[in-house]
Amino acid sequence: MCLGIPGRITRTTDVAGMLMGTADFGGVSREVCLAYVPQARVGDYVIVHVGFAISLVDEAEAQRTLEVLRAMGDALQQELSPEDANRPAPPNRTPA
Repeated sequence: MCLGIPGRITRTTDVAGMLMGTADFGGVSREVCLAYVPQARVGDYVIVHVGFAISLVDEAEAQRTLEVLRAMGDALQQELSPEDANRPAPPNRTPA
């Protein structure tokens, strides 16, 4: 499953001309690309999909979405885990 997860920007930085940042997803922090939302600032909430912030969202909507995801059990944690950590290996691939 791929979800757009709301996160609060806690830090921004320029990496070789690319706007990057750290987003907090209810206690889990991840590096995200902010190139699609260059107006995002520390404290703003963004929707993140596969490591890219794709839109700004207000805090109330972000909190509502996080509550729904928490109610779904481990869906939030699975989306924020490293890509292969919780997924079975494809049939023709040997796990590392």
